[in-house]
Amino acid sequence: MSHALARPAPDVGPAAPRANLVVVALAFGGIVVSLMQTLVIPIVPELPQLLNAPASDTAWAVTATLLAAAVATPVMGRLGDMYGKRRMLLVSLVMLIAGSVTAALSDSLTPMIVGRVLQGLASGVIPLGISIMRDELPAERLGSATALMSASLGVGGALGLPAAALIADNYDWHVLFWTSAGLGALALVLIPAFVPESKVRTGGRFDLLGALGMAAGLICLLLGISKGADWGWTSGTTLGLFGAAVVIMLLWGLFELRTSQPLVDLRTTARSQVLFTNLASIAVGFAMFAMSLVLPQLLQLPEATGYGLGRSMLVAGLVMAPSGLVMMALAPVSAAVTKAKGPKVTLLIGSLIVAAGYCLNIVLMSEVWHFVLVSCVIGAGIGFTYGSMPALIMGAVPASETAAANSLNTLMRSIGTSTASAIAGVILAQMTTDFGGHALPSENGFKVVLAVGAGAALLAFAIALFIPRQHPAAEKAQTPAETAAPNATVPPAAEKSPAPVAAPAHDEAPEGSLGVAGGGIPVNGHVLGAEKTPVGAAAVTLISLEGRQLSRSVTRDDGSYGVAAPGAGPYVLIASADGYQPQASNIVVGDAALTYDVLLSGTSRLAGVVRSADSGAPVSGAVVIVTDVRGDVLATGGTDTLGEFTLTDLVPGTVTLAVNSPKHRPLAQPVEIGSGTTRMEVELHPGVHVRGTVRGGTGAPLGDARVTLVDAAGNVVASAMTGLDGAYAFSDLDSGAYTVIATGYPPQAAGITLSGTDVEDHDIELVHGEG
Repeated sequence: MSHALARPAPDVGPAAPRANLVVVALAFGGIVVSLMQTLVIPIVPELPQLLNAPASDTAWAVTATLLAAAVATPVMGRLGDMYGKRRMLLVSLVMLIAGSVTAALSDSLTPMIVGRVLQGLASGVIPLGISIMRDELPAERLGSATALMSASLGVGGALGLPAAALIADNYDWHVLFWTSAGLGALALVLIPAFVPESKVRTGGRFDLLGALGMAAGLICLLLGISKGADWGWTSGTTLGLFGAAVVIMLLWGLFELRTSQPLVDLRTTARSQVLFTNLASIAVGFAMFAMSLVLPQLLQLPEATGYGLGRSMLVAGLVMAPSGLVMMALAPVSAAVTKAKGPKVTLLIGSLIVAAGYCLNIVLMSEVWHFVLVSCVIGAGIGFTYGSMPALIMGAVPASETAAANSLNTLMRSIGTSTASAIAGVILAQMTTDFGGHALPSENGFKVVLAVGAGAALLAFAIALFIPRQHPAAEKAQTPAETAAPNATVPPAAEKSPAPVAAPAHDEAPEGSLGVAGGGIPVNGHVLGAEKTPVGAAAVTLISLEGRQLSRSVTRDDGSYGVAAPGAGPYVLIASADGYQPQASNIVVGDAALTYDVLLSGTSRLAGVVRSADSGAPVSGAVVIVTDVRGDVLATGGTDTLGEFTLTDLVPGTVTLAVNSPKHRPLAQPVEIGSGTTRMEVELHPGVHVRGTVRGGTGAPLGDARVTLVDAAGNVVASAMTGLDGAYAFSDLDSGAYTVIATGYPPQAAGITLSGTDVEDHDIELVHGEG
């Protein structure tokens, strides 16, 4: 069995200037992608004339982006966890640019819809960016950075509307898409220049059937929501889509629970912290819709209605723009509240602020400055809520599932916003007033919609109350190495333990262990890896046999931890660290402090194939050895008949790979082990050898003769003493000219040339000199 490499001290992340560039590049990419939400709003009324198509068909320029985003967000998140988050982020930006260029070159409906679909497929940039921040930024920067990245979803929408309106009013409409293509290209340059690729990956197989099933279910649901008003909410098409969505999602859920590598880990999603955060996200997304629907409509309705202000789309956009700036400005404030009180409190505060903003709008809706004030208040609340959600999600899922979990959370917000738009449309269509022969939404209709928005925010507040309370100290450093599920259930390993293991009791906590806050009976010890080396920044969680979390700790650099049991009895102790197999142990706590050490093994593997450099043929029977930086052997193995090898139980980091095979020159090279399986191909160069026999004048073999091999530069390559049979041999030689010298008798020297072929019979004759 191979041994795991001791995990190095946790990476503190890039230096401050470098970290700033990472945040700026990712946030810019998020804002660019979120601009796609409002890009076409200024030209929607004109699309039928611009594209020479019916209004019912041009509406797909908006609907297609929504559907594509819903499908792409969870899929790109999962692919990012598997194959690299930055890689998938760049793929998303390429699709955005391709979609923008396609739309910019279009003058008819079909290419416009294709372009908008491609733009929607880029929606995974924001959750992928949040996940990269978790993997790469130091703990002290993570909170404000993820808050800013999460808020960019609203920032782009708020800032994009006035910019799009300005362009549409003064330039050809194609410039809208050329501008988005240029911004996307700039993001495509900034990301690889400043953002490193995360090494935290799951590996595994992509769940294609799961992706198709989720796509089908989401398309049916969102298509019914977005087109229900046009088709009729009680029409067979709309009801059929909703029924199909329910059936497909139920079957999809059953499939995901049964597959070994699901697209969405529903068991993780069912954890109370993740579940209630996602439900609150739907409510917050529902509440956010007035920022892009109600306020602009009120501002643009004719003044003669008595409640409209008769402003242009550009003015409506400028009124909303400050809300985006407020979101960005409050990102560090949101992070500070999260650090001090926990992300749950931040979400609660943000929900109340959003509700207050809507209530304020019901009272103040007669002046432009009223709407500026309202948009800023609602923007502040959205900034708080959006900033707290990544912290809640990342505090409850493993680092290797961060992108998929954040993508699902982003999808929940989008579903909430889409549902809200449909419901608001129904309310405004039912509550109308006659104005010059035209039915316009009434003032009471707008007030009802605003009241519904306030109610949605209060619903998010109520749901957030059910999120388990986190201790801020456990949340402020949610880096990959500290990942543990705060609400983890008893894992299979713990359930299968034959009997509880009583940890050795001590009268007091061992010296150097972590202190235990909050009272209780201390449980202390160390988390150790291979060769019993300490594992720093490992998460240790104590839970009851019913699966309720009781205490949590993060190990120091020396691997020490400290948790507290509420009383004597049996418990489950779970330890996990990035790059290691999680370990669950049953322990029995007595009346005195306990010490229990946990041993972790790695999860990474090194696999590959060994081939001959000259022929490319696989080399079987080669010995493969992995050593750490100190030279200790971590794992050994051999190649099979196909030249393939696999070494398991390794941890991410730099190791030395050595390969040795008969008739080949040995090879040693550094290898960077990543999460999951690292694959490589090794080429061994054949080693030339020369052998022969030293003989005397009579032809008899001469023993105890020293044979020395010297290269063309005069360096001694090797030497050997002949045995009784007079034989000598040198192997693993490079091609070239050499001199073979035999001594011990009057010396003889002869030149030989090696050119890739073995010299089998270079005999040497030694004779005694004449006395």
